[in-house]
Amino acid sequence: MPSKPMTGQAFFVLTALADGPRHGYGIVGEVDELSGGRVKLKIGSLYGVLERLTAEGLIEPDREEAHDGRLRRYYRLTRNGQRALAEEAELRAATARVVRARLDLAGTEAAG
Repeated sequence: MPSKPMTGQAFFVLTALADGPRHGYGIVGEVDELSGGRVKLKIGSLYGVLERLTAEGLIEPDREEAHDGRLRRYYRLTRNGQRALAEEAELRAATARVVRARLDLAGTEAAG
């Protein structure tokens, strides 16, 4: 399991891999789509995230394929990665519920 809080970039990279292996450019595009363009990954920062997630045992290389003379490495979630993603998703959902409740309360008090 991760030793530090999960960053937004890591969360979206894991989410991008939740439905199957992807290569670097595929991950970048999927993260952009999943986040509605809010999380921008550049290839340089992507590989730093991939290295960290691999070191934490949350993802692993799946395969390598040649494409236009270049080697593409595909990554996939590990079981620990699936667990960490599910836990982080629940934490973020619970946090959102608390924030919404506070905002609703503040709106009610302001109207009263």
